[in-house]
Amino acid sequence: MVKDQAYELRKQITQEEPSAEENQAHTIAVFSGKGGVGKSSFALNFSICLSKQGKKVLIFDLDIGMGNIDILLGMYPKYTLSSMLDERLEIEDIIEQGPSNLSYIAAGTGLSDFFHLNVERFDYFLEQLELVANTYDYIIFDLGAGMSEEHMAFISAADECFVVTTTEPTSITDAYAAIKHLVIERPNVNISLMVNRVTGSNESILVYNRLQAAVRNFLSYELKLLGSLPDDSSVIKAVKEQTPYYVMDNRSRVSKMMAKLVLDYLKTMNETPQFESHNELKFISKLKSLFNRKVD
Repeated sequence: MVKDQAYELRKQITQEEPSAEENQAHTIAVFSGKGGVGKSSFALNFSICLSKQGKKVLIFDLDIGMGNIDILLGMYPKYTLSSMLDERLEIEDIIEQGPSNLSYIAAGTGLSDFFHLNVERFDYFLEQLELVANTYDYIIFDLGAGMSEEHMAFISAADECFVVTTTEPTSITDAYAAIKHLVIERPNVNISLMVNRVTGSNESILVYNRLQAAVRNFLSYELKLLGSLPDDSSVIKAVKEQTPYYVMDNRSRVSKMMAKLVLDYLKTMNETPQFESHNELKFISKLKSLFNRKVD
């Protein structure tokens, strides 16, 4: 009899020794100032490339009301985060297997009130998340556009966050507005910029320099540059075919650049093995603290 993936994940979790909080997965929140910048496509393909490098990755779709990781994958999950909360399912029952051993959790259509859960339901979410926090090397949260108070809690609780923009002036302006809102409220947040759909080798540097100058002058904050990805027609084709572009054609320009971006990112991580956020607490403890502060 073939064992289902929930059984395999449950077995894996129970076989592993419980780890200390400091061994929890490295958490990354991906967000944008506005929609339509390719944020979810970036988060998904970044996660796949991490998996290709032998990392155990879980991508969590928290794009409230617009969750589309499952659509980009061309998959139809039986259970979602919404199902877990409504039916009190265990988290391993809702984790789906994507390409390259990537694990993912779909948002679900009934998730519009996720960020307004009562204390009991939110505690259950954290309790379930903690069950897999030591199972993965990376947990990536794909958040919706905009900067609500609840988004900010997730972003500031994560070990680091990536803000995605394009080279369009409106996108850059919205990215700055999101960064400003976040830095003013959470000055210790760790933000890196990802510039999408560049058409020339210097475009990302120009965008970064423009944003960094504003952030440094007006917010006294140092913004890091994660990297950039080219404007490539294979991205649109991949979305239409509901296949991640790195899976569809790993030799395309955007796929090659994504692979390089991930290798550069991992090199940076390896050079700073004691990567720490400014807050000593890890993600789950920080998120619980921020949520409790919010309801108080």
